[in-house]
Amino acid sequence: MVEPSPLGELNLPLSLRTVLRRRGFLTSCDAEALLNPGLLPDPYDHFPDLLAASRRLMTACRNGEQVAVCGDYDADGMTSTALLLRALEPLGARPVPAIPSRMEEGYGLNPSMVERLNAGGVQLLVTVDNGVAARDALELAQDLGVEVIVTDHHAIPDQRPPMTALIHPATTPVNSPYQGLAGVGLAYVLARAVAEELDHPEAIRVARDLFCIGTVADMAPLLGANRAWLLEGLGQLHRSECKGLRALQQLAGLGDQPLTAEDIGFQIAPRINAVGRLGEPRLVVDLLTADDAEAAMALARRCDDYNRQRRDLCDAIEAEAIALVEAEPGDTLPSFLLLAQSHWHHGVIGIVAARLMERYNRPAALLAGDGEGCLRASVRSPSGFAVDQALTACGDLLLRYGGHPAAGGFTVRAELVHTLHERLCGLADSWLLTQSQGRPVRPDALLQLEEVNWDLWKHLQSLAPFGIGHPTPLFWSRGVTVEDRRDLKGGHIALRLRQGQSERRAIAWRWESSVPVPDLCDVAYTISINRWQGEKRLQLEIKALRSHSETVLIERGERTYIASRMQDESLVVVNSEGRKLVADLQQEQSLTSKDDLVRDERVIQLMEEACLGLGLRP
Repeated sequence: MVEPSPLGELNLPLSLRTVLRRRGFLTSCDAEALLNPGLLPDPYDHFPDLLAASRRLMTACRNGEQVAVCGDYDADGMTSTALLLRALEPLGARPVPAIPSRMEEGYGLNPSMVERLNAGGVQLLVTVDNGVAARDALELAQDLGVEVIVTDHHAIPDQRPPMTALIHPATTPVNSPYQGLAGVGLAYVLARAVAEELDHPEAIRVARDLFCIGTVADMAPLLGANRAWLLEGLGQLHRSECKGLRALQQLAGLGDQPLTAEDIGFQIAPRINAVGRLGEPRLVVDLLTADDAEAAMALARRCDDYNRQRRDLCDAIEAEAIALVEAEPGDTLPSFLLLAQSHWHHGVIGIVAARLMERYNRPAALLAGDGEGCLRASVRSPSGFAVDQALTACGDLLLRYGGHPAAGGFTVRAELVHTLHERLCGLADSWLLTQSQGRPVRPDALLQLEEVNWDLWKHLQSLAPFGIGHPTPLFWSRGVTVEDRRDLKGGHIALRLRQGQSERRAIAWRWESSVPVPDLCDVAYTISINRWQGEKRLQLEIKALRSHSETVLIERGERTYIASRMQDESLVVVNSEGRKLVADLQQEQSLTSKDDLVRDERVIQLMEEACLGLGLRP
């Protein structure tokens, strides 16, 4: 039996091998599967209903049938809709878009849409990014003789509604590479299957481009099939035949260089999402299916206008929300932040809830009035507090609710808001007691500033694309001097950092003015490229900083420990009773001690944590 090769055989700096190891890639084979994904398995073997779905669509294409594509109003739903429209038309079908209005109809397929489409002669619907739980609409479709192919990645109800076929990640085998697909990925699977069966591969040339946009915008995990197709698509995305994407790239100032997942996430996706939040999603579908470059640019400019409006709204609501939080009597904030104003815009309260969650490190819900005596909310939560479980526990107080551990939404009657807040705080109290002050930051690897160079950047790009499931590596450096600080518009700060003979420029986005920047500090950061006036240079994007100290405090439940490094290179850990444990740091950086305690697994973990905190491990 051949032993797996260690990570040391990879042509990567120690810091990046450390990142891989901490993410569970323990051998070179594990890492190669990430860096160079192989061929994906046949999707027909992984999606039980794919054959039925593709055959029904092939019939529709051959007969020139009208096919309604029923999407959603977020970036995933809108790109999925555009993907199928662009794929099915050259294959012979007559696709039409059908996306509900966020403000007037709410989320997903509904009975009135089914009635309207059926009255217009539609006999086949394909849902994208929704539909699996639309029981009323699906039962009505069955009664009317309308066939429905559902492609969705939201939770399947215990009793599955009637449908012609279901393309869903949950129907794939355990550990399938298709399990992380968002709605746009499922639409891509379906379009690709039909195009291949009809021997018309050019019909989906743009489909992969739209897959890349929707997958990153929906924050799908960038592993498995998502990673494989992104690696295929990102290199060509900047030369897309989609006029709408090219117009968005131009407005975002991305030029003609190959795009990254970060370019999509921070530049293109917000311009698409803003339309779904504030306007009519049909605008984005029209943009992504436009054949004329001038028309596409005009539509892209409207998306850009919505994005500016979205930013202004978010900033205004955030300022108002912070004022409400800080106007609370007493010095202690509630363990669950719940803020309500009837005039807040439903389309952006989720963004602001996420900002408050990050600022105060606790669950946050923002509520806006619906004009009928009820309030609709968006909820965001730090890791460890499950939003979906909390809402289920309050289900008797809510008219509607749903979500997952990190985010959710609900509708509540105005007179029950106070009772609901008390119960949510009760659920969050015990969780908050286990949390340390501030937002925890867990860097992947330690760097010296001199190691932040173009060689590291080149190797770092071999680990891309980064996103959910495989985030951008977070590095940290100890004992860094702040040589210069400049306050920028928008609450950002620019820093010039020094460590030994090395200087690096850094920026901290949306830095709270009340948080001081010590002259000597430890910094946690990601590495990015700053492009300005044709010049590009590396910069550190600061995520957190603390005053530098030769000791670190470690909290384990109710017990605390102080760790320090002695001049003789030994590591000392002292508990709250004054008991001391001393360990030697050998050249290979393993822990040895005459004390038998070091052989205890819990103590070893404590000592390893102390080493990390003191910068004695990469």
